[in-house]
Amino acid sequence: MQLYNSLTQRKEEFVARDNHVSVYVCGITPYDTTHLGHAFTYHTFDILIRFLEAQGLTVAYTQNVTDIDDDILKRAKRDGKDWQALGNEWTTHFMRDMQAINLRPPDHYPRATDVIAEIIAIDETLIQQDVAYESGGSVYFDVNKFHRFGALCGIPRDEMLAVANERGNNPDDPHKRNPLDFVLWQAQAPGEPGWDSPWGPGRPGWHIECTAMNRKFLGDTVDIHGGGGDLIFPHHECEIAQAESATGVVPFVRVWMHVAMVRKDGEKMSKSLGNLVWVSELLKTYTPDAIRLYLASHHYRDSWEWNADDMRRCAEMAEQWRVAAHSTVLTISVKDQPMYAIESDEIPALYGALADDLDTPRVVSALDAIAKRAANASLPSGERQYALFALRSTARILGLHLAMPDEARVRHGWNQHLQRFVAQS
Repeated sequence: MQLYNSLTQRKEEFVARDNHVSVYVCGITPYDTTHLGHAFTYHTFDILIRFLEAQGLTVAYTQNVTDIDDDILKRAKRDGKDWQALGNEWTTHFMRDMQAINLRPPDHYPRATDVIAEIIAIDETLIQQDVAYESGGSVYFDVNKFHRFGALCGIPRDEMLAVANERGNNPDDPHKRNPLDFVLWQAQAPGEPGWDSPWGPGRPGWHIECTAMNRKFLGDTVDIHGGGGDLIFPHHECEIAQAESATGVVPFVRVWMHVAMVRKDGEKMSKSLGNLVWVSELLKTYTPDAIRLYLASHHYRDSWEWNADDMRRCAEMAEQWRVAAHSTVLTISVKDQPMYAIESDEIPALYGALADDLDTPRVVSALDAIAKRAANASLPSGERQYALFALRSTARILGLHLAMPDEARVRHGWNQHLQRFVAQS
């Protein structure tokens, strides 16, 4: 399998370690969710994980929830809500959206506030190693102590500050040695929540939570780590600096994967702009299969613009595939797949497209032709059977239902997370 590694900026062969793959995807900050940009990111990693599992690999998947940060506190204040109640409301909404569009649930779904002890322990280690410092009750990472800072994003050092400032950095913090230094532990401000620490009450910085979760659930080296392309800098750049400084293990991540932005009205779809297309609203008109086909018709590294006409065309395609999948009885069993692979190159070609950096548009185009053959009553039954087998088996990797039963692990997995979430609230 070839995956594009954002660190090296090229496709690289991905080889699993001992038939196990660890995957970490940065999750939501729970407010104003779930828009199509969110769905595109998590849909991409869902297909990746399904494809890895289809090859017999065991995947350990962790996704986080940033349930405490500046944005949450600002929104809670604006709306006159408790910050925890706000986070609970939107996280629950997100989980139900993911369940509705048939995304495989993560094995671990921690919140930032679940790993406070682990965050403090890493911060203490970084201070002991003289790459972090305490000042004014906060703890900061000294970017000048990590010489590879910038290797992932490729942004020149003199241009980093402007980008960081657009994405949450406070360059005027008087406790910093360098305006680009980032917060590991933020001292409690009046009226804000706080947790005890060696430096006084406070809360975790944004970047450190993912480092703590990766280490706790997946180990010192993660096979595949990713999220939206807007996280490359500063978030993922800071993660590398923290993790590799704390553990001494290089690399922290074997493959960095980043999903391109979805646009609407010519601008990146974002909470700040409010130009959002909501998954829950789309589900009032379209089936989950239609939404997933629309997402899969775009390559994950290509930015694209929301288009209602394209959405409708994908809905028509999804219905045609559903009819095709239901049009004949499938008599070929999974054990017959090797025979099929010899007689036809369709499944190898489909798998080859997925193995080529998740080329889902190529898969969608090929499956559309296959679906038409499966539904063509004038063709010999054997040919229709093979087409149907290819359609159903590959559609599962794309996360489509078609005419097949619901996936129990999707339903039960998200329900377990919802139950745990509510119990801990």
